[in-house]
Amino acid sequence: MIIASSIVLIITSLLMVVLVLMHKGKGGGLSDMFGGGISSSLGGSSVVERNLDRLTVGVGVVWFASIIVLGLLFKHS
Repeated sequence: MIIASSIVLIITSLLMVVLVLMHKGKGGGLSDMFGGGISSSLGGSSVVERNLDRLTVGVGVVWFASIIVLGLLFKHS
């Protein structure tokens, strides 16, 4: 069971890296944090962006759950 959970964690970790890198940049960095990026449009995301967001959140939930499962398995073994 530990090996299966470890494999799921590795696969979801790699998927998270790929999915996060596929997202379009939404800001210019630290200047946006201090009010430099006022002209950002929040409602103009396409269907592809929304689906990518959903997929990223789903993979993130599986990634987080696999970390919890691995922690519990290591604690009890």
